[in-house]
Amino acid sequence: MTIEDLRECAEKEQARQAQFTHRILYCSSAGCVSSGCDAVKAGLRKAIDELGLSKKCEMIGTGCLGLCGEGPLVFVQTDRTLYQHVDEKSARRIVEEHIGQGKRVEDYAVDLNDAFFASQKKIVLENMGRINAESIEEYIASEGYEALAKALTEMSPEDVIAEVRKSGLRGRGGAGYPTGLKWDIVRKGVADQKYIVCNADEGDPGAFMDRSVLEGDPHRVLEGMALAGYAVGATQGFVYARAEYPLAIDRLKTAIKQAERFGILGNRIFESGFNFRIDIRIGAGAFVCGEETALLRSVMGRRGRPKVRPPYPSEKGLWDKPTVINNVETFANIAPIIREGSAWFAGIGTPKSTGTKVFALAGKINRTGLVEVPMGIPLRKIIFDIGGGTPEGTEFKAAQTGGPSGGCIPKEHLDLPVDYESLPTVGSIMGSGGMIVMDSTSDMVDVAKYFMEFCMDESCGKCVPCRVGTRHIHGMLDKIVRGEATEVDFEFLKETCVMVKETSLCGLGQSAPNPVLSTIRFFEQEYTSKLISAHEFNGTGLSPLSGAKES
Repeated sequence: MTIEDLRECAEKEQARQAQFTHRILYCSSAGCVSSGCDAVKAGLRKAIDELGLSKKCEMIGTGCLGLCGEGPLVFVQTDRTLYQHVDEKSARRIVEEHIGQGKRVEDYAVDLNDAFFASQKKIVLENMGRINAESIEEYIASEGYEALAKALTEMSPEDVIAEVRKSGLRGRGGAGYPTGLKWDIVRKGVADQKYIVCNADEGDPGAFMDRSVLEGDPHRVLEGMALAGYAVGATQGFVYARAEYPLAIDRLKTAIKQAERFGILGNRIFESGFNFRIDIRIGAGAFVCGEETALLRSVMGRRGRPKVRPPYPSEKGLWDKPTVINNVETFANIAPIIREGSAWFAGIGTPKSTGTKVFALAGKINRTGLVEVPMGIPLRKIIFDIGGGTPEGTEFKAAQTGGPSGGCIPKEHLDLPVDYESLPTVGSIMGSGGMIVMDSTSDMVDVAKYFMEFCMDESCGKCVPCRVGTRHIHGMLDKIVRGEATEVDFEFLKETCVMVKETSLCGLGQSAPNPVLSTIRFFEQEYTSKLISAHEFNGTGLSPLSGAKES
């Protein structure tokens, strides 16, 4: 394919879409699939056919529309009307009344001027609700692969890296390492082969950002990976996705086949000397394989266990070759940066945390769903303006960012900017983008125990501090919850958390104590209120630390 072919394809697709007076997009992401979008799809199709509207109305599946807790969702693109809680019956009403008679079905309509939508800034999610998730033509018609064509015909690899560096983009997988700097290291590495790896092993409880992007806009990720390959001199890419994401994997496979058929992946892309291929590797769901060295071992067919760094993957990664490894959201930001320019991207967010961040809102909050906001936005705005606050009759208590590796941020820090610099000051991290909200009904010791149980189960067992330490921490938390722990146990809990944090081999163990330490820091009274006195302890027959009955 040439650049002229790309633009001709875009024009043809735009002309095809213009033939229809209405485009109905139903959310076909996993959330809406689970809440009945197949019945909605059937209802829409039946009504369109029966009313003879097939020549003027096009119906397509699209990516996540954000309001996941209100699905199934239907979006009439022509006049930007979003409908929630749609079923087969209301789907027919939408076709009959909205498409046939030009009247909104107000019973199900959503106000798009609401703060949930108005407070967001969409870069990664810009195609959600706009394009068919399984059509390369629609992606191309929405400026898809323009950035790759621009890079291959107008920019050198060094120019691409310079743009990414000037944009200030930091890795969205959690650590926030400067993306351009990582790419530059791999670019300068001397090797006969280099690799690009996309980390789609999203395993945090309550997180669904990367899955949603792959389900709704897979070509965006492929384009970002190809741009990375060109920038660093790699010819092979891998997407490592967990098997629990079958819909995302299916759409990714479809996108790769389409890109290969169009000549956008393969040899001499856009008639340049650049060759690039992408394959998929499916993981079995081990949380530790989200850690980059464990992930790379799994891609190579080895047991997914972390290894000591340095050397880092940028120096010795897949098969000891220089390797770029970034997550889905990071790659999804690349094409817009090259297309619009680094200054545009750097002008969003804060000076040190540029751009936007995608979050999965979950927990005790009125509006659960997928949101994208500028970096530096206050936590209060996310929780109350976008999320609609906590359920009636309860008060906000804390929000956990960063999944099992993150900390719990209490209400006194609601005005904290959500960026890479501010979150660590209260014992939390950005993480990949999970945000779980807790209200006044939440027991913070139970919350800490839940996340520690997760980390304990997911520990690979390679290093003693994580393998044994997480089990001890969980046991002590369980003892506190049962009302059988003393002040001695509580002090030992805090000491063990510090030991595990400081001596574990990889990020899983190093960050596993974060939920415990942050809840102790801000909610210590909830721990101490469950402790028993030494006098009470002497009458229980319990071992001080194990929690087991003495024989």
